[in-house]
Amino acid sequence: MATAELDRDPSTAITAIRDARPPATDRFTYLTIVESNLSPEVLPTLNEVLQDAGLTQEIGWDLVYNLVSLPGSSSCLETIARLGNPREVILKVLETLELLGEEEGYEADDEAETTKEKKEGGVTKTEKFIILMGMLAILHGRIKTKYPSRFLAQTLQTVLGAYEAGSEEMTAAVINLVHSLSGKRARPPLPSRKSSVNVANLDARGDRGKNAPDPEADDGKEGEAKTEDPDETELQQKLLLSFATCVLERYANENDLAWAGRLVEFYEPERTVPGRRTLMGAFREEEGLLAKDGIVGNLVALIGDLGLRSCSRTFLKHVCEGPLHENPLAGSEDFESASQVKLSTGGAVCLVAYWVFSSTVFDADHPQPEMNIFPDHYAVLDKFLQDDAHAQIQQSPGTVEALVTIGLWLHANKFVSANPNTPLTNPTTSPEDPTSDFMRYIHLVTLIALFHPKLHVRNAASTLAGQVLHSDPSDDDRLKVLYDLLENCTFASLKARAITWLREELIAAFTAKLHQTTAFSTPQALETVQYVVFPNLDFLVEDTNLEEVVEYLVTNAPFLMQAVNLGLFLWSSPEKWKAVLPANMDATVRQRWFEPLLESIERVQKESKSSDVELGPLEGELAVLKGRLEDLAAKEGFTGGKGV
Repeated sequence: MATAELDRDPSTAITAIRDARPPATDRFTYLTIVESNLSPEVLPTLNEVLQDAGLTQEIGWDLVYNLVSLPGSSSCLETIARLGNPREVILKVLETLELLGEEEGYEADDEAETTKEKKEGGVTKTEKFIILMGMLAILHGRIKTKYPSRFLAQTLQTVLGAYEAGSEEMTAAVINLVHSLSGKRARPPLPSRKSSVNVANLDARGDRGKNAPDPEADDGKEGEAKTEDPDETELQQKLLLSFATCVLERYANENDLAWAGRLVEFYEPERTVPGRRTLMGAFREEEGLLAKDGIVGNLVALIGDLGLRSCSRTFLKHVCEGPLHENPLAGSEDFESASQVKLSTGGAVCLVAYWVFSSTVFDADHPQPEMNIFPDHYAVLDKFLQDDAHAQIQQSPGTVEALVTIGLWLHANKFVSANPNTPLTNPTTSPEDPTSDFMRYIHLVTLIALFHPKLHVRNAASTLAGQVLHSDPSDDDRLKVLYDLLENCTFASLKARAITWLREELIAAFTAKLHQTTAFSTPQALETVQYVVFPNLDFLVEDTNLEEVVEYLVTNAPFLMQAVNLGLFLWSSPEKWKAVLPANMDATVRQRWFEPLLESIERVQKESKSSDVELGPLEGELAVLKGRLEDLAAKEGFTGGKGV
């Protein structure tokens, strides 16, 4: 059967399609004949037949699903969109889109699907999506009804369901669609925006004057409808704006845009490693990354074209104080006014992040938010992460990175507090109290530093948390926060970061000691935290089995390494730091922390060789940690230079 079909003369199918058209057969019979003879070779003939608007209005909608999978069918589909019954065709297009959304997903940076389809002479999922977007743009322009928002709402929800943000071509097609639906043609790309993503647009390439009138126009006259209500126009624009913010959030969550990482590099270029390519450099040089920047720039420009060009107080109130709108288009077909349409909260956050990022890094002309870390940024951060921070960070990595980006910008521009001269804690709570906004903020940002899938975002979040910590004018508050993290945090990497912040506080206090006395310029700070930085480890050598010792070392390796680094920092220059070192701290640390830790490491290294305990990466980490402990033992200020 397959061989017979392959060997069939296309001229037979072409003749059948040409000669069997009504009135030679009825429309149902003719539709069956067309469907049974579809192939790329018959498409030019079929397109000629479809120029009969009457026939296309009867059968065009029923050909959409089969044609969209056929190579070279875009001209036929454009004809159907221009001449078919727009209400019937649009329903078939949306049905096809829903089925398309169930097909195997698009894999970013993986051309396997495209290569496979091309070899087999098929049409890729992305190509189908692009064609259907062009049809929707044509069809919506043809429907004449008093309430076009009802059609629009259904379209936008269906498109969002089928849209895959990992595809830049799909994203470009969505941008083209919104430009067409809004009545605003796509603007040419800015000279500085090096994005090569450009896709076909059926609506833009054709002649709208060839469109057939709507046979079901509301007032009974084909092609005409009653004058559209201004409120209906406003509703449609708000629906498009809401949709655009949803697309922006989806794109940011699916693509690594490195806003936070690049902003850190911009603010602190001295932290970059010489000879290692930076994120800024990668986004300047790699075509794929340039395209991502270009796509985001086009999305933000589209949002501006739809009316959101300023960072008004009303807009910021929606972002910071309003409820979390994750699916604002749900039920939108029943909306009666623009006030019922909300923006995607995550999309709005991404928009603000892009504004501050591009205005800083690219010197672009974008609005800047009038907000502070406290209370504004804290409010939106808490809103996103209050229920299940781990799940939210994993599910919405782009939105969470946008939050970090905004925080970095606010700190760099000294927008920390609406009341900059007062402590950042609530006046009725202590900083270690879980209800303290300051403690809660540090906690939320450090969760991002722990759980975000991208290393550069984890580093940026850690940087932000430290910056905000150091920004509190109350040294007692800062010390209590550090103690709380070191005492109660269950994550070794965050406890390690807290030790880094402690060292930064000591350095800052030493630099400013001629001007003021703080908890960090006296022994108070180390007296407070020494027993949580250097806890009693005698339990490691008191009848503890080897597996338990290994488990402790694996779990706490980052924390232990930073603790020994702090020891080296302090006792390498004991004269320099004598003003902050408590009396006999060296002897206490040596007895309760240093000696049992070193003994347990040596035990693990020795006994693991003759046991079933697998060390894996810990073996190398223990070697480094032991070497650092031996360096500490050699310091005059710690052991009198006697060594181990």
